[in-house]
Amino acid sequence: MSRSPHYAASFLYEKPGPRGRRNILIGSVISALVLAAIVGLGLWQFGSHGQLDADKWLPFTEWAIWQYLFVGLGGTLLAAAIVAVLGSLFGAVLALGRLSRLRVLRWLSTGYIEVARTVPVLLLIYLMLFGLPQLGINFPTLWKLVIPLTIANAAVFAEIVRAGILSLPAGQSEAALSLGLRGGQAMRLVVLPQALRNVTPSLVSQLVSLLKDTSLGYIVAYTELLYRGQVLSAFNHLLIQTFLVVTLIYLVFNGSLSALASRLQRPGRRRAPIAVPLPVPGASVPHTEKETHA
Repeated sequence: MSRSPHYAASFLYEKPGPRGRRNILIGSVISALVLAAIVGLGLWQFGSHGQLDADKWLPFTEWAIWQYLFVGLGGTLLAAAIVAVLGSLFGAVLALGRLSRLRVLRWLSTGYIEVARTVPVLLLIYLMLFGLPQLGINFPTLWKLVIPLTIANAAVFAEIVRAGILSLPAGQSEAALSLGLRGGQAMRLVVLPQALRNVTPSLVSQLVSLLKDTSLGYIVAYTELLYRGQVLSAFNHLLIQTFLVVTLIYLVFNGSLSALASRLQRPGRRRAPIAVPLPVPGASVPHTEKETHA
């Protein structure tokens, strides 16, 4: 079954019409002007209070300062990478459980997803920091941040993967079953790979939110970027300058991930499967390319 080249990139939202695109453009221009005005006002305030003086920014020309912050950035990326791997794997299991024919498994998966999406991540971190140690359970500092983030993000990943699976035509699984594959094999070998490919932009966008959530690591004294910024500002007494530099680092990495998500959403860069005839018993199957550029 063939699909239009725009389907894979736009199955999660309705494509806006001419009036919608015009309203989006107007809103974007107004937002950009407001943001520029806010930035200009902020710079004027900083300059009037001497926060833009060269001597206050001179320490950030030293490599030792940047090296200190980059150690925190490494901690941020490490925690985000662990949560991304564990959360995506656990999320895929939850998505399959929510789509399962077993009522108990479906209820358990649905209940977990709804609860995990409701409970604040900060509450889970406080539970790891203050609650579990009273029961004799004390995880290393890294895992006091990773476990709560994994619990929360697994539910989000599960919903993204489930949306990708439900977006596929029923003929995909039916064709796989007609070839003799069992239900689990059809899901693992045919349906799930296509679903993950379709929701890749959404998964990358979720990584942006995940990277920002790692800033909660300062609560458990985990060495991440924001925590290093706090320590550095207490040392050099340059609060505004230090946190502006930290903000710039976050903007670079989150902006790069956002740009990657936008690039993956372009229909011209997506691949769409072509219709492949089912093999007839007793007949030879000709070699056919599985994919072609849309």
